[in-house]
Amino acid sequence: MIQTVKGKISKSEFGVCAAHEHLSIDLSRIKNDPDTILDDEPGMESELDYFYHAGGRSMVELTNEGMGRDAKRLKRLSEASGVHIVTCTGFYKDPFIPDYAQGWDQDQFANYFVKEIKEGIDGTDIFPGVIGEVGTSLNEIKLVERELILGAGKAALETGLTVSTHTTLGTMGSKQVEMLFGLGLKKEQILIGHQDLNSNKQEVLDVLESGVYIGFDTIGKNNYRPDEDRVSFLLDFIEKGFHKQIVLSADLTRKSHWRKHGGLGYDLVLNQFIPVLKQRGVSNQIIEDLLVHNPANAFEIKEI
Repeated sequence: MIQTVKGKISKSEFGVCAAHEHLSIDLSRIKNDPDTILDDEPGMESELDYFYHAGGRSMVELTNEGMGRDAKRLKRLSEASGVHIVTCTGFYKDPFIPDYAQGWDQDQFANYFVKEIKEGIDGTDIFPGVIGEVGTSLNEIKLVERELILGAGKAALETGLTVSTHTTLGTMGSKQVEMLFGLGLKKEQILIGHQDLNSNKQEVLDVLESGVYIGFDTIGKNNYRPDEDRVSFLLDFIEKGFHKQIVLSADLTRKSHWRKHGGLGYDLVLNQFIPVLKQRGVSNQIIEDLLVHNPANAFEIKEI
């Protein structure tokens, strides 16, 4: 089963999934940029409609505490749009971790996440379906981030949820895997994010060879890396047989990413990226793995 904001659903109901997105978010406390505030609920409904009409049926929304999480809003959006939405428990990375949690150790993080997973978010009957996005900095793991990642792993061991991570520009993915494996977490419960931002192919292959899932989840962000480079890496990974470990998304976090404001929207993977893969010879079966089966398997609550 998969935990959504409206309750548990079967894997077969999950459908085409955007595996790493943000609908309601506020990063302006740190970024000091109003473009990083998504608080227009009618706008969110409209953007989700584009996604739904492109064939999207589920979305994993990884805005956590300290990033502007609003679980009640996500439930309203799911009800209005017909899109299954998975919300999260977790903290992002330094310096976005709330002040009250800056000095926590791994057990304090784990206890906080487990409490939300078992009791609901902020006194509601809305439960997280993933632990994430928990992250590390560029080419380093700060002390608080180390405790955060280990705390997320411990919570995953206790609850069966998957840990979905943030890697800054794709770095430190193998180190995240090593830390989570060190706790005894299964590869099926680990999704290492933003690996499409890492131009070092061997580093990404090292993560894939560990058996975990990875996110090609910043599609369309050509200011970081051209999509053609993403396509090139992805085709190579598919040829090497890793297509059952990869999920896709766009990771929209700004007003300027929305169609309403001239951006590409949440449907860009389905309407722009997937046709390119088909043109390059990727089979419908593999595309179905990337969009449907892999996310369902990744976010299914695991037996503990």
